[in-house]
Amino acid sequence: MALQDAFSNVHLLVRWLHVMAGITWIGHLYFFNFVNIPMQASLDDATKKAVNPQLMPRALWWFRWGAMITFLAGLYLFTVNYMYTPGAGFGPSSNFMVDGKITGRAIWILMGMLFGTAMWFNVWFIIWPAQQKILGKKVAGEALAVLRTKASKASRMNTFMSGPMLFGMLAPAHYGAANGLTLIIAVTLGMIAIGWGYRHSIKINTTV
Repeated sequence: MALQDAFSNVHLLVRWLHVMAGITWIGHLYFFNFVNIPMQASLDDATKKAVNPQLMPRALWWFRWGAMITFLAGLYLFTVNYMYTPGAGFGPSSNFMVDGKITGRAIWILMGMLFGTAMWFNVWFIIWPAQQKILGKKVAGEALAVLRTKASKASRMNTFMSGPMLFGMLAPAHYGAANGLTLIIAVTLGMIAIGWGYRHSIKINTTV
């Protein structure tokens, strides 16, 4: 009983950590794309040089480590919930497969994991390495423009993927059914919502 209680407590803690880190990660992703991009376009070069060296390293720290903790905690939760059965050991559990068929819950979480893993990869292997060189002033001229474009495209891709990713993460607990049509609808609605966010972000004025 004590061991089971300890396991339940750890599981709750990791789930809480997964959600908290995810809020931090995606919150900063939306800040960069829906707030910072329009704001940067309104700043002159002198202001950018004064603001960005203070803003970007701090924001990128929370952004990348939020992504890492979300990813690692998510792997733990997937393993425990879908690839482990107490008393039987590791292997597909009844949450993952029933009568040789993958469950609707598992399909949703796999979709969320697919998008989430791609987003994590973009953060750590494209966006952050590019920003390190940009903020460290290690490149200039055409190479700088190429890096900025590369990081911007990866960030924009992550923003669009975040919509369907969140559907995949929420659906297992609230909507267990899954088929090709529901997945297509979820992906489409998620990306439409993000597209609306981009279009609306440039229209928001600064008056209170």
